[in-house]
Amino acid sequence: MAVNRQVLVYDGLHRCPYLDGKVARLPLYRQLSPLGWDAADERFAAAERRVGRALYRIACPACTECKGIRVPVRDFRPSRSQRRVLNRWPEEGRIEVGQATVSRAKVKLFNLHKRVRGLAEPDDEPMSPEGYMGWLVHSCFDTIEMRYYLGSRLIGVGILDLGRIGASSVYYYFDTDPEVAQLSPGVYSALQELEFCRRSGRDYYYLGLYVEGCDKLSYKAQYRPNERLVDGDWRRFE
Repeated sequence: MAVNRQVLVYDGLHRCPYLDGKVARLPLYRQLSPLGWDAADERFAAAERRVGRALYRIACPACTECKGIRVPVRDFRPSRSQRRVLNRWPEEGRIEVGQATVSRAKVKLFNLHKRVRGLAEPDDEPMSPEGYMGWLVHSCFDTIEMRYYLGSRLIGVGILDLGRIGASSVYYYFDTDPEVAQLSPGVYSALQELEFCRRSGRDYYYLGLYVEGCDKLSYKAQYRPNERLVDGDWRRFE
């Protein structure tokens, strides 16, 4: 049996990116060997998140607001507003699914999304192709991407890590042009990743972390029912 090996590469305290005045701790472990589907499911269920070939888990010293969140795929039913998003998608829209790769078009779109959406820190440099490879493409999991097009125009890319019974959404970026923004591409991509899980027979769709009161993360509760990792147990929320 293959034994996973990992090495701690960072374990410091820093300003919380989600709640003002809080201190965060996210120990980061580089994985020295690939993780198969069963091992991936274990890491997803522990609310571990991926950055390149490394994984981190929330271990904050005085706060427990961050909680893993997942959607039981078989029980999910889109809300009325989510159905409207599905119905708004134009006929010329299409999706391609394949292995995660890098291209100049993807890096350009990534940087545009980060800049226009206000996701970049003041001293951030634009993402380079090498940085994109290191963060999103190089992986310790089986990783795919879902590419969204209007005709021949690439308008969004979603990165998804796979386990045997679960899939974990890593990152999604999209064209910020008003023509695309009015389609609610973030909602549409989550619904399509849920549909991918359903078609591939997976039980859980992991949305990362949830923090009530943080607009960056609290929107995830709109996918119902959902389960949140509270004190080590997954609890259902309708």
